[in-house]
Amino acid sequence: MKMDAVPRRGRFRRGKPPRLGRADRSALGRWFWEIDLVLLALVTVLIGIGLIAVAAASPAAGVRYSDGAVQFPPLYYFYKQVMWLGVGIPVMFVTSMLPKSMARRLCLIGAAVFILALALTPFLGHQVNGARRWIGTGGAQLQPSEFLKPLYVVAMAWLFSLKQHDRSLPVVPISFVVTAVIAGFLMKQPDFGQTVMFLLMWTAILTLSGAPMKGLAILAGSGIAVVVLAYLFYPVAHLRIDNFLFQTGDTYQVDSARRTLLHGGLFGVGPGAGTMKFKLPEPHTDYIFSVIGEEFGLIACIAIAALYAAIMVRVFVKLLDEEDQFILLAAAGLATQFGAQAIINMAVNVQLAPSKGMTLPFISYGGSSMIALSMGFGLLLAFTRRNPYLTRSPYVVTWNKAR
Repeated sequence: MKMDAVPRRGRFRRGKPPRLGRADRSALGRWFWEIDLVLLALVTVLIGIGLIAVAAASPAAGVRYSDGAVQFPPLYYFYKQVMWLGVGIPVMFVTSMLPKSMARRLCLIGAAVFILALALTPFLGHQVNGARRWIGTGGAQLQPSEFLKPLYVVAMAWLFSLKQHDRSLPVVPISFVVTAVIAGFLMKQPDFGQTVMFLLMWTAILTLSGAPMKGLAILAGSGIAVVVLAYLFYPVAHLRIDNFLFQTGDTYQVDSARRTLLHGGLFGVGPGAGTMKFKLPEPHTDYIFSVIGEEFGLIACIAIAALYAAIMVRVFVKLLDEEDQFILLAAAGLATQFGAQAIINMAVNVQLAPSKGMTLPFISYGGSSMIALSMGFGLLLAFTRRNPYLTRSPYVVTWNKAR
């Protein structure tokens, strides 16, 4: 084939790939062309929606947490959320620029550090509403379980990917023991919701790694047995399940959330016009989805659910031709963690799941949650980066044929 047959825009000097522009010589230029711009756009929309939602919920939260000594202004939590975003967005950006090998190493180290922090939390943690989930003092408090979730996913992905090189490695028992230890630390706090999340993430990675159907069936049976044992011997689980199934205890939170969500109807009562949100116990965090339903309507709630679904579908479609087992498991696991957390929060708000104290990703107010989610999504962007001239570039294909 002659060079004249090559498309005009694909011409370049022999032996050198085409350049995208002067800026591509920098790390920022390479990042821009390799990053999944669709995923970046979707998460940007979510962050924008989150700011609007926190602004709507902030007056209700301010009234609820004000007392005789402290009076919070109406937009107090909105301003703090902007501050947390000022930290979270740079964290996401820097994390997304990491080379995949460096991201893996840092996650393994980080997972070990935060497992240790999680072990110390029941003894050194700050108690809120009868649970010790925060460690640190003053304004330097953080929730180790939030940071551990994305680090755990990457660590488990690395562990399961080793099976590809040596089938004799007992990765399933090792991963199960690590997960059980983490679950034990979480139940000590107690934090039943996060315990469920870690078990879901482990199950998802195990399934994606190619576990046989017989093993998955045994795992499903074991999961049912664990739920039964938790109901019988773990008071927190017993209370939550009873409240959800039999409405025997205090159901004020979930009942208020459902009423608030439905009060807005299809199109909502309008921004700032909600009244039911003032009766919610955590309008800016756990039940912000209900605040959105009241002020912006069920249409807005459906749109938000569609955004989360679009992010998950985008990641899984992008991984269809991925050959690296570690990248496949890490990216799919991070997307599963992100989507499962959103599903659980929304299910609690519509009374399809017991209350778990879990935030809605990038929409709920929170410091640890926002920074940890930013780190996790940055890792997801890093693991889904593709060099267009090393994968499916039409110019490289044409040039190879021409040679």
